[in-house]
Amino acid sequence: MKSWYQGNLVRASVVPMLLIGCGVAAVGSHSAVGNYTIRQMIAHTLPGFRTHADDYLQYAPYLELGATALLGIQSRNDRINTLLVITKSELLMCAGVTTVKYTTRIWRPDGSAQNSFPSGHTAQAFLAASIVHAELRHKSQWYGVGAYAVAASVGTLRMLNNKHWESDVLAGAGFGILSAHLAYLSHRSRWGHRPGLLAGLHASPTWQPGGGVGMGLSWRAN
Repeated sequence: MKSWYQGNLVRASVVPMLLIGCGVAAVGSHSAVGNYTIRQMIAHTLPGFRTHADDYLQYAPYLELGATALLGIQSRNDRINTLLVITKSELLMCAGVTTVKYTTRIWRPDGSAQNSFPSGHTAQAFLAASIVHAELRHKSQWYGVGAYAVAASVGTLRMLNNKHWESDVLAGAGFGILSAHLAYLSHRSRWGHRPGLLAGLHASPTWQPGGGVGMGLSWRAN
């Protein structure tokens, strides 16, 4: 019998919860690697940095998934089930991120809005990267490595753009990964793959000496 810490839920949540916990710990931190110190370093090194690349890169891992499908590379699930997992992941992520944003009401570093924590762009990017990793890791781990590298660049750009604190990015990554993991855990019975009631039923004609003709039925449980 597995111990509680060996369960699927614990294994799926340990890394994202660690990221979220680090994000919470970094809120308002003045330490050497805290929010304000990192912000001052960025302002001193890259003053006035602006780009809109992060607005598009947050969805880039999905383009990787689509490209592999067009090239005929078989993913873990078929297209319908992959879309279902993505839909569930997106709903979980949006619900969680939006709730926390408007509960904590932390100011963005540029003072533009009071919905900084966690970073929605980063959550979106890491969610998509987690989907890519789960669907294609049986082919090569490099698909996931590339997707997570893109996701990390999104988080970095959100900080360089002065739109998010370090704590927002860490927590956003955790929310994205956790949403994907929970979606997969709840997707045990894949759409279209559950055997029907008559699955395993076979019929065959029979013949008896003397001219008797009939039909033989057999059923094997799946």
